[in-house]
Amino acid sequence: MSNISNTHESAGRNLTARALREGFFAALVALGLFVLFVGLETTQNIRNELVLNQRWGLLAVFVIVAAVGRFLSVAYIRPWMAARKAAATSKAPAEAEESFFKRNFSKIAIAALLVYPPLMVMLFGVQGSLKWVDNFGIQILIYVMLAWGLNIVVGLAGLLDLGYVAFYAVGAYSYALLSQQFGLSFWVLLPLSGILAAFWGIILGFPVLRLKGDYLAIVTLAFGEIIRLVLINWTEVTRGTFGVSGIPKASVFGIWSFDVGAANYFPKVFGLAMSSAYYKIFLFYLILALALLTAYVTIRLRRMPIGRAWEALREDEIACRSLGINTVTTKLTAFATGAMFGGFAGSFFAVRQGFVSPESFVFLESAIILAIVVLGGMGSLVGIAIAAVVMIGGTELLREMQFLKQIFGPEFTPELYRMLIFGLAMVIVMVWKPRGFVGSREPTAFLKERKAVSGTFTTEGHG
Repeated sequence: MSNISNTHESAGRNLTARALREGFFAALVALGLFVLFVGLETTQNIRNELVLNQRWGLLAVFVIVAAVGRFLSVAYIRPWMAARKAAATSKAPAEAEESFFKRNFSKIAIAALLVYPPLMVMLFGVQGSLKWVDNFGIQILIYVMLAWGLNIVVGLAGLLDLGYVAFYAVGAYSYALLSQQFGLSFWVLLPLSGILAAFWGIILGFPVLRLKGDYLAIVTLAFGEIIRLVLINWTEVTRGTFGVSGIPKASVFGIWSFDVGAANYFPKVFGLAMSSAYYKIFLFYLILALALLTAYVTIRLRRMPIGRAWEALREDEIACRSLGINTVTTKLTAFATGAMFGGFAGSFFAVRQGFVSPESFVFLESAIILAIVVLGGMGSLVGIAIAAVVMIGGTELLREMQFLKQIFGPEFTPELYRMLIFGLAMVIVMVWKPRGFVGSREPTAFLKERKAVSGTFTTEGHG
């Protein structure tokens, strides 16, 4: 017994020493990374002279957080997670049953989303709910839909697409230009925007049929930049960097309008106070319906032969060809289907903003959408939705954290550190869950018994 206790004590001391050592190295790395970005700040005075401000206190906070976080991770969090994983694998099958919440998570989430706008109205009033419905609800659901669309290309078919924002732009400009030039309604242009985006998805698919991996990523990245440059330079049609403004609003199937001067103005018909919050609530339910449509079509396609062909293409293209699967049509359908949902989201974006410009469709948007797909777990709809809520909702929440100014000073602007925190969160998630939030999923084809496949048994965590 004494030997066992001595062994545990020595192991604990070794772990603590290792945690202290790694915490110290993490502090050094953080100091080197943030000394120029956080510790020093350049501003201009009234004479347009460049002034260098030193912010050593803020730098010390970043370094301390990095050191303490690494220490806690090595000393406590990792051992706890390892013990939990060992206990979970040692459980009997009867004890490993899923809880009611986990089994019905999707239904509970949909029900919560349906009551979200009325709940915000009850808590904050009609005008006060505008921020929570628009900045959080609609913004997050747009990225959920975009990530689910990209998931068809990346997560199911295994084709790395870095130019997905191009289809988003095609959908947005299709609605903006056609609605202004021809006076077509949103409900006519919504499917048309998806069809045009799918057409451009096929156009992209043809040149990359023989490419894979890094080469495919480079070509798709170039395609996204080409679309953006066309939008900037084709000024006769797209108005260049000035963008397209005055985009018509969507109506409730032509029955009720949200234009203030219309006779069938929605608040006027129902005797409500005039407020733009009602339009945002309508848009919330609209993007929720579009996102659920994307999820439904994805689930249905995965169970069809084309969905299984995508998964076969993702796992091994050579084996896919040897089975007689036409890889040309398989790749083209993946690009076209994913692009179609990007076009739907783009047309909704134009309706929501009322203004579109090339600055809204830069490469950073593609990178964020791809990061959400990877962080959520490629192929997992639930995981991707959770990643979108955490990443997009978390960065939007920074705008509300004005109390941080009391800690770091009145000059501290939380939203300026949005992308820095976004990057740190991605690093933490990839260290904590290297195969995404949901690293396992059930295959569409199974023998005798349906089982979830762990991400540790699959290539690159694709499932």
